[in-house]
Amino acid sequence: MITLTTQNFEEQVLHNDKPVLVEFWADWCGPCKMVAPVLEQIEAEEGDRLTIGKLDGDAEQEIVARYNVMGFPTMLLFRDGEIVQEIVGARPKRMIMAALEPHL
Repeated sequence: MITLTTQNFEEQVLHNDKPVLVEFWADWCGPCKMVAPVLEQIEAEEGDRLTIGKLDGDAEQEIVARYNVMGFPTMLLFRDGEIVQEIVGARPKRMIMAALEPHL
């Protein structure tokens, strides 16, 4: 999983050839800690079709504001620089994959 910052967001997310799932998270967020192993598993299984990045919402507030993220965890799927799917809150793997699959 890549760590996203203001410095690398455009290159890693907006100009990536593959779809990129960005998880907006915070260290104090319990549901974020619950979804982390699920995202690691998805990355291990789908890494050839999907890039997953984590963005610390407390540290990168400019990007949080740019995409109107209101709570953590929020996962935004970018394809060709555009948001094509939004998932808010911790979800089981099957629900995350059901939301992502049409875009992969």
